[in-house]
Formats: sequence, structure tokens, C-alpha cells
Amino acid sequence: MDPVGLIIDGHEDIAFNSLFLHRDFLLPAREKRLKPIDEKNGSPTVGLPDLVRGNVRIVFATVWVPPCLPGVNIQPCYSTPTEAYDLGMQQLNYYKDLASQGHVKLILTQRDLKFVLENQNQIGILLLMEGADPILSPENVHDWYAEGLRILAPSWQATRYAGGTHMPGPLTDAGRELMRQLEKTRLILDVSHMTDEGFFEALKLFSGTVIASHSNCRAFVPTDRQLSDEMIHKVTSRSGVIGTVFNDPFLVKGWTEAGKIKSQVTLDHVVQHIRHICTIAGDALHVAIGSDLDGGFGVENTPMEIDTVADLGKLALALSHNEFSKEDVQAILARNWLRILEGALPA
Repeated sequence: MDPVGLIIDGHEDIAFNSLFLHRDFLLPAREKRLKPIDEKNGSPTVGLPDLVRGNVRIVFATVWVPPCLPGVNIQPCYSTPTEAYDLGMQQLNYYKDLASQGHVKLILTQRDLKFVLENQNQIGILLLMEGADPILSPENVHDWYAEGLRILAPSWQATRYAGGTHMPGPLTDAGRELMRQLEKTRLILDVSHMTDEGFFEALKLFSGTVIASHSNCRAFVPTDRQLSDEMIHKVTSRSGVIGTVFNDPFLVKGWTEAGKIKSQVTLDHVVQHIRHICTIAGDALHVAIGSDLDGGFGVENTPMEIDTVADLGKLALALSHNEFSKEDVQAILARNWLRILEGALPA
């Protein structure tokens, strides 16, 4: 199960893009760009052929449904828990259909993980729920686990369980109970999008595996969407891993206000965030890729070297040029996420 050469991406919104933005996952990104540009979401960067070409062999793929809130303006959205559940199940079933047709392998167990690693052209999908509102009640998390969910992020913006990005607040009573129910499963807790209050409370209540699937450093981009140094320390001290986002506004402070010039952001800025996490952790064992490519932004908002998800491997050269060892590069591209999966997935 040696992952040398392969890449694991800790965050992609594959189902939402396919079902609701009509971006066929089975097509390469450049073919999808032949359609008129989506001004809101940008030009596509992700397709199954691109993952294969770039040896991005495992993806944490999301079940993500947006709330109907002022300023969100994403369709379809939900106004009730039942609507959130129904939209979430559509996405879950989309991934099951991809797997039943042989396009991907759903990773539910250690055996599934081993199968993907041993079959060179097989793409593995690990299901991650971003924003917990599709879970009708805290106890319902066990049903989602039985359906294949393996990672849960309670927040996106605010949910019934916790505050989130741009919407301050702690865990709710339901969120505290959700943490207790997570203790009874082997679900991984994803703290991306959580508020500071919710983050620290969740880590007190939940003693299992913790990650931040797609979060950058507040030291460079000081918004509530990024992790503070104290939050980074908490995740890494729990043997967790933080996935670095390849979104220019999350990499460089003021990039949007400065005119959104793609060439002004490079993979060296990605390395800057990675190095900061390594400095806090004391090693390179707690940081990885969580690209979030096609996560509400397109190729226009990615570092200069990134055209499609097939280019994630270029990070290896950027890390080497910045004096990361071969072992550290392999850890960041795949082995750190692999260690999390080997520790958290059932046998």
C-alpha cells in the first residue's frame, strides 16, 4: 500500500457541481469549458479524466447543500431540515451511482482503501458532509454512517448544529449532542468553516479523529474562514491533518480587492501556508492538500500553475524548491491523509 507518486485531495464538491451546475464529472474540465463561462462559479477545473491524468487517486468528495439565506444566492437551497436531507440524499445517491457504474470506488473500509491503492487507474471517493443540516437529528448520524458517510463537518455557514463562516456562534444544544453521537461512530470530525467558539467546544466534547479538510492560515489571510495559530496547534496536537486550499483569495490577503490577477498568486503562496502549519506542528506530518477546486470558484481563482486538478502534482516541485525533503513531499501529497484513513476507517 505504498502511496509514492499518488495524490490525495481532501475536498472537492463533485456531486453538487454535477447535479446542480450541470458539470458532467465524467468529462475533462477543458471540454466543459466549451460552454459559456459561469460568472459566479468560474471555469471548471475538475473532471474524472483529469483526476486520472494527475494521479489524484483518492478524493474526499462532499455532500454539500446550501441554505436559503440572504447573500448566499445558490440554487437549489434548503429552508427546512427535510429539504436539506432530500438534497443531501440526492448527492449521496449520485456517488453510489458513479460507483455502481464502475467509474469510482467508494471507500468505506480499510479493504476498500487497499483496493484503490493496489489498482493504478482506480479513483477512490471518501464521502464528506459539509454542513450537517441534512442530518435530521443527532442520532440520525448513525444512519448516514451506514449509508457510507465517513467525514462530517458540522458547519458551512450557520447550521442547526453550529455557527459557521460569517455567522458567529457556538455549538447549539443539538450540536453538542451531535458531538456525543460522533463519539459512538468512527466518523472523522472536519472543523473547516467552524467558528472559533464552536471549534474549541467541539474539540472538548469529541475525542476522535479531527481534521480540517480545506482550511488555510489566518496569519496570512485574517478572516474567520481561516485557522488561527491556536486552532492549527489544537488540530495538529490531536494528530490531525489540515488540507490547504488552492483558492487565491484564501492564499493572499487582498487579492480580490487588488484586481483578481491570477499571475500574482503561485504555488509558492501555497507552500507558505503549508510551511506555517509545519512550523507550528514541528514537522510535516499534519498538512496536506484540500484543494476545494470547483468549490464556488474556477481556474480564474487558482494559482498561476494550476489549470485543472491534474496539475496538483506540481506542488511537489514547489515544495522541493522550498527545501522540503522527498519524504516530506510524499507526506504532504498523500501519506498524511492516508495515515488518517488507516487510523479511522473500519477494518
